[in-house]
Amino acid sequence: MRREYRLRWTFFIVGLIVLAFGVALTIKGKVFGIGPWDVFHYGLYKQLGLTIGMWSIIAGMIIIISTWIGTKTPPKIGAIANMLLLGVFIDIFNALLPTPEAFIVQLLFFIVGVLILGFGISLYVSANLGAGPRDSLMLLIVEKTGWSITLVRNGMEITVFLLGWLLGGPVGIGTIFIAFFLGKIIQVTLPPCQKWLAHLIAKEKSFSMLEKDIL
Repeated sequence: MRREYRLRWTFFIVGLIVLAFGVALTIKGKVFGIGPWDVFHYGLYKQLGLTIGMWSIIAGMIIIISTWIGTKTPPKIGAIANMLLLGVFIDIFNALLPTPEAFIVQLLFFIVGVLILGFGISLYVSANLGAGPRDSLMLLIVEKTGWSITLVRNGMEITVFLLGWLLGGPVGIGTIFIAFFLGKIIQVTLPPCQKWLAHLIAKEKSFSMLEKDIL
């Protein structure tokens, strides 16, 4: 069981690192626009200072507290880890990655960033250690209102997108691309990630049983 949890946490943390790398790439190629939530975080950073990653953490903390109050259930450790680590990783990659000047490099950063972003989400979700703050809020709203997940998710994305735009966050064709196609990328990459993790867990269990037999 401990080995299984180690594997799950490995997928979870690696997934957040990959996700943050993808977010940072799209921010560096921001001439095309960035994801709705990142537009919001970028707008806050532009108007109030701090860093994009710090605003991701602050927004996540407010959402977690609101969800806690709404559900009267304390957040899972996965939601807290998601809130803290993702913002830290985004700031690290933002500091390390160069800012491209050439249009073709910016385009490459953006396209690769979106693909990596989707794969990172699939990795951390496949660990099944709890939904992130924003997904938890979405599920709470669905539960309280009875509205569809699609309606609630789109409503949340449009709201933060508009707030970020009003704050001066970078909006472009890429923002629309992420809003409409990120789900498709996750849909393609999530099943292989889940199968990969299940295969590794099965191998660990077989190894553990072999060890017991030997001992």
